[in-house]
Amino acid sequence: MAEEYKNENCTEEGCSAESCAGCAHAGNCESQKTDMREPANPYSSVKRVIGIISGKGGVGKSLVTASLARMMKEKGYNVGILDADITGPSIPKMYGIHEMATGSEQGIFPCIAKDDTRIMSVNLLLEDEDAPVIWRGPIIAGVVKQFWTDVIWDDLDYLFVDMPPGTGDVPLTVFQSLPVDGVVIVTSPQDLVQMIVKKAYNMAKQMNIPVLGIVENYSYVKCPDCGKELKVFGESHIEEIAEELGVPVLGKMPIDPAIAEAVEAEKFYEVTNPYLSEVEL
Repeated sequence: MAEEYKNENCTEEGCSAESCAGCAHAGNCESQKTDMREPANPYSSVKRVIGIISGKGGVGKSLVTASLARMMKEKGYNVGILDADITGPSIPKMYGIHEMATGSEQGIFPCIAKDDTRIMSVNLLLEDEDAPVIWRGPIIAGVVKQFWTDVIWDDLDYLFVDMPPGTGDVPLTVFQSLPVDGVVIVTSPQDLVQMIVKKAYNMAKQMNIPVLGIVENYSYVKCPDCGKELKVFGESHIEEIAEELGVPVLGKMPIDPAIAEAVEAEKFYEVTNPYLSEVEL
């Protein structure tokens, strides 16, 4: 078990998320026994917060986030997506949202997709959505917190948080500052998947966040002529990894041209993803 550590920037009363934001001992620091969660906007009521994480990029984490949001929307729940991937936001474009978010004295209003999903992303605050976000970690972490404290989410049953890959500033900020009920780990069927999944799993466990399960993306592509499943990225090892970690496999998603076309057409609000239909959150 990791030795308890106290950050030199912490006081006897505890420490702030900022003071621990790059600390290698985050999660084990004795000062972090204090609850550092930020209050939601007073005009928001969010029942469950679900984080979508991955140990590496390029595994389709935003696709899984949007698919889970669509699934819960189709079940009749009120749903929102907090796009915490500040430097690589993709959620608004998937839903065909290009206007800027508006606000009032009470806070910022999320943009509303055609299926009534509430969405907040840094792209909705930029005059030019193609402009790069060249910010350092503390600023990015501050923006993510503002998406929780300043955005008027209204009444939501589920808020899905699409996080950037890895175990850096943003996942740490989300885990410390938001009341995360659990996370879903997204991966792909490659040989290095075991190490990558374990990194994400271990971070969540160190931060005392329940791991709800694993979703494997790019599992196969189905031949349009013979229907054979072609394992483009190799054989899957997700079941054995999930068994070792004691978490369920929530779904295995193939490369599906129909879903890809909906993303390109910016009409994800019409998507029904059958590969995650059995997921319970």
